[in-house]
Amino acid sequence: MKVAIIGAGLIGAKRADAVVHDSNLNLICDVDYKRAEELANKYEADFCTDYNEVVSHNGIDTVIVATINKFSTQISVDCLNAGKHILCEKPLGRNFEESRVIISAAKKSGKMIRTGFNHRFHPAILKAKSLLENNEIGKIINIRARYGHGGRPGMELEWRCSKDLCGGGELLDQGVHLIDLCRWFTFSEVTQVYGKTFSSIWETDVEDNAFFNLDFNNGIYAQCHVSWTNWKNIFSFELFGENGYIKINGLGGSYGKETLEVGYRQPGGGVPQIENFEFEENDNSWSLEWKDFKKAIKKNREPHGSGKDGYMANKIVNAIYKSNELNKPVLLS
Repeated sequence: MKVAIIGAGLIGAKRADAVVHDSNLNLICDVDYKRAEELANKYEADFCTDYNEVVSHNGIDTVIVATINKFSTQISVDCLNAGKHILCEKPLGRNFEESRVIISAAKKSGKMIRTGFNHRFHPAILKAKSLLENNEIGKIINIRARYGHGGRPGMELEWRCSKDLCGGGELLDQGVHLIDLCRWFTFSEVTQVYGKTFSSIWETDVEDNAFFNLDFNNGIYAQCHVSWTNWKNIFSFELFGENGYIKINGLGGSYGKETLEVGYRQPGGGVPQIENFEFEENDNSWSLEWKDFKKAIKKNREPHGSGKDGYMANKIVNAIYKSNELNKPVLLS
């Protein structure tokens, strides 16, 4: 597989490190000449500053799009139309309308589109998925999830705080990960949302906090909070079933050691039987996601974290924004 990466920032660099172990990283593109050159030199790849060079490059078959949200849709569509598979970082465009445009281009081209939901491949999350598939805690009843950080000085000037460049704030930034995991863990679809968004501290035109509830078509209920005012980084995802619970904490690094706790409900009540798991600090979710994408292309199957998954996450985000405006629950059509 011959790969190009468009966007040589933090995420592009993570993607590059994941790709080079089992694929040919041929070309790095970024509008910032120095940044493109530095990342390309690290992996002995070519570099350019115009993404059209990637589009027209006959030797490239797969492109990772790791740009600012505003530009990801057009770049993805142009690459798909040129016959290249695409891994587009989350969110899949700034909104679900842009997601739909990308998916449509993928269908017309016959090429594959993957949304960059690397959280699915964190070890604690993979362990939780396996436990759920083995019915370890019985039918899921509800979910409680939190994800956030405390921002940083000058954050209000960053692209993530621009409605035009990003499409939304913290709900679109980290919220899509929680939404995607809720759908993935429950094997079901959201039918109704109720949400509130706030600009509490950061003086921007996007939200720094979002609280939202998700109703699923199989009766499961999820309660979520994402925040740029958490001050101390947090990732907490809890699933409660008829026969027990699963608690995931941390993502490694500044989010703390990644752990998983399983509690098995006792027939006579009282304290559950508890098992605890800890995972290595090394984050190999990017590599595992890339390997899954390669396998999906080879076997011509939908990847785990597809274009549809990106579209559905953005559609739910849109419904939450609408719910905030109307101050009432909103049904997903």
